[in-house]
Amino acid sequence: MNTKIRVLLVDDHAVVRAGFRMLLSSQEFIGEILDIDRGEIVTQEYSQFQPDVVVMDLSMPGIGGLEAIRRLIKQHNKAIVLVYSIHDEAIYVDRAMQAGAKGYVSKNSAPEILAEAVQTVVNGETYIESGLTTATLDGIKDDVEQYREVIGLLSPREFDVFCLVAKGMNAHDAAEQLCLGYKTVANYNTQIKQKLNANTAAELANIAMVLGIIKN
Repeated sequence: MNTKIRVLLVDDHAVVRAGFRMLLSSQEFIGEILDIDRGEIVTQEYSQFQPDVVVMDLSMPGIGGLEAIRRLIKQHNKAIVLVYSIHDEAIYVDRAMQAGAKGYVSKNSAPEILAEAVQTVVNGETYIESGLTTATLDGIKDDVEQYREVIGLLSPREFDVFCLVAKGMNAHDAAEQLCLGYKTVANYNTQIKQKLNANTAAELANIAMVLGIIKN
């Protein structure tokens, strides 16, 4: 590769960004790295910095990673996004790829995996870390596929709210974590239950458990 890869790194934790910067900069094929802490400014920084790849976290306050990917791809349809997330469940991979990501790597993976993934997606290929697309819920494959289809009806922000509520978080706490108003989260919660044909948080939790979002 004649020119070094320019990277835009998006993660809300400064310590995490520093670690990723150190990891990536140790690779001879990596050039300039710009890191930012929220999804709201991704499109603006992308336009100015013109990176070869955007390495994006998913769990961030504000609009979150999924919505940030969607907005970026809408404005810059040739943007290359590699998700680097703590979430290793298949449903998150599905959502990220639907939003427009070209690759997905778990933060639990070995350091060399991220470097390999960056090279792969910049070269125009898709990279999904081995094992992330395999559902580990034996015996309920049909339920998994059914719920995945239904979850696909949720907007990126609805999906974020769904995950938090399903894990037992109330609307006030979810609103605070996502930097949204309480009424906004409450409205999202109502819409989510309607789309998923669920009446209670317990039913949402059951769906999340089937999808592997909540571990048994």
